[in-house]
Amino acid sequence: MRDLSVLIPARNELFLNNTIQDVLAHSEADTEVIVVLDGAWPIEPVPDNDRVILVHLSESIGQRAACNLAARISQAPYVMKLDAHCSVGPGFDRILLEDMQPGWTMVPKMYNLHAFDWVCQDCGARRYQSPSGPCTKCGGETVRDVLWKAKPNPETTAMRFDRDLKFQYWSGYKHRQHGDLVDTMSILGACFLMERDRWFDLDICDENHGGWGQQGTEVACKTWLSGGRVVVNKRTRFAHMFRTQGGDFGFPYPLSGKDVRKAREYSKALWLGNNWDKAIYDLPWLISRFAPVPEWSDGEPSKAILYYTDNRLDPAIMKACQDQINRSELPVVSVSLEPLDWGYNLVVDGQRGPLTLHRQILAGLEAIDAEVVFFAEHDVLYHPSHWDFTPEKANVFYYNTNVWKVRRSDGHAVWTD
Repeated sequence: MRDLSVLIPARNELFLNNTIQDVLAHSEADTEVIVVLDGAWPIEPVPDNDRVILVHLSESIGQRAACNLAARISQAPYVMKLDAHCSVGPGFDRILLEDMQPGWTMVPKMYNLHAFDWVCQDCGARRYQSPSGPCTKCGGETVRDVLWKAKPNPETTAMRFDRDLKFQYWSGYKHRQHGDLVDTMSILGACFLMERDRWFDLDICDENHGGWGQQGTEVACKTWLSGGRVVVNKRTRFAHMFRTQGGDFGFPYPLSGKDVRKAREYSKALWLGNNWDKAIYDLPWLISRFAPVPEWSDGEPSKAILYYTDNRLDPAIMKACQDQINRSELPVVSVSLEPLDWGYNLVVDGQRGPLTLHRQILAGLEAIDAEVVFFAEHDVLYHPSHWDFTPEKANVFYYNTNVWKVRRSDGHAVWTD
């Protein structure tokens, strides 16, 4: 019997072998890897290893069902679900198991994974991980350079879900987290560890959601509302590669808006309707457990911040403005022309100018589900009261005209009308 089984659902995953080898290289416990190849053979061969079990399915059954199949194969007392495009920290398994307690769901702190760059064969320009294609500078052919680096900024330890039960980062909660083992309201479904028996007792991958979606909300609600605890272990980490740009750098499963809505509606019926029969607490108990939680105040619409930048601002000014925005505790979607380790980042190709600016704004709006969106420019220090405003009408654009301009050379400030 192994100490831990790492469960990896995979379909057309380019970096599956990198993930497997990373887990094996950084393991310090008796850990195995169980991979379910969900309707597709691996893109790159996986070398034989007595700690790796590969299960190939000729037809796809979906990510949730693949996770459940891997969990049934496991004989270990603990299982850890891991996406097929992740790296882990040295001794991740030993550290997590040393600190684990009955009834807990534990996750490492999360970094972003810089898996690769595109490198132009003609001019040598590098493009951050994105869909394949010619060089954006000279049009030359590009090749993939695998880097596989964990980026420690941002370091994610606090997560939640909004009133629509959608995952949100919660940077404003981090100042309430003290020590190496800290509570979090919710998690990202990319990585979590728990007792194998509890996986089945709680039906932790309820396939009635559909093949994919709402995993983090489900795991968090089932853990907390059954009397358990969701804990981030800051003594170790994992790094996740986010695929947000579509094309051949998008989600490997065919997924429609209908599928996403099905998972969300099932989740809302389960938790907002208090319809889970194994709960000893209801959802309002969880909200009060972490209160105050943004967007959960009575009658308050959900809010988010759309931040856009051309990446040319003085770094010190940019960071000061970002730190000020973080005080809002609202989710941030940042849209930039170069990768930016802040908020949920989207990169838009294009030259600085009015057309690209509007493309950035549209890209950000498409990624936000909130009812109220605050536009935030990269060189503005927003007062915390700015975010307290709630529009009275849904069909009106509102502007904050109480604006001061500061001369950087001597700090002279004027109010403009």
